[in-house]
Amino acid sequence: VQLQACGGGLVQAGGFLRLSCAASGLTFSRYGVAWFRQAPGKEREFVAVISWTAGSTYYADSVKGRFTISRDNAKNTVYLQMNSLKPEDTAIYYCLASQLYSGTYANRYAYWGQGTQVTVSS
Repeated sequence: VQLQACGGGLVQAGGFLRLSCAASGLTFSRYGVAWFRQAPGKEREFVAVISWTAGSTYYADSVKGRFTISRDNAKNTVYLQMNSLKPEDTAIYYCLASQLYSGTYANRYAYWGQGTQVTVSS
């Protein structure tokens, strides 16, 4: 099982990026998939999650209204569209997956991808 996150980069405040998380070795449509992030010197933080049942979504208050999580089951990929980016969004972003869990606790996810760096300049 492998989760491959990509799409990070350097962007100015107010800009946008779209992160992708592609899975191999599992059928993403049967998994809840979440994005977490970790900034230097800070704790890991929940960002967004999409459940495998009905595709319901949930967001951290800090990104609500600016970020959108979605999935393309045909491509076995989950996306995180990030708009109106702020310098405080700067972090390494990770995608996580679980068949049994779609919540905000990272340690309850079975699979982790490598991170992708997002840097927002002011």
